[in-house]
Amino acid sequence: MVKRSDKVAEEIHKIISELLIKGLKDPRIGFLTITGVKVTPDLRQATVYFTVHGDDAAKKNSEAGLNSAKGFIRKEIGQALKLRCTPEVFFKYDTSLDYGQHIESILKEIGATDDGDDS
Repeated sequence: MVKRSDKVAEEIHKIISELLIKGLKDPRIGFLTITGVKVTPDLRQATVYFTVHGDDAAKKNSEAGLNSAKGFIRKEIGQALKLRCTPEVFFKYDTSLDYGQHIESILKEIGATDDGDDS
């Protein structure tokens, strides 16, 4: 059984992805990927998770660019979804990919120090 908030989250994900491809012209927004959207059950708030390919400066610049375009993004979501109340949009950097890369580097380091001797 799929909740309504999950369906709205999928639609918001599509809308924001399309806006990033063709609608937002902010030069601060770098090459970023929307990794997920979570919407509260009352459909009042949407948290958009994103990752940025680059360093910490690119992450901060992209987050600032997204936050400055928050009103435009919310207006576009409202026009596309036609809900009674358009959700307030919050952007949050997704640290799960960085954490996964950290774990992978630790495992590679352990594998490099292991000589395969089980005695």
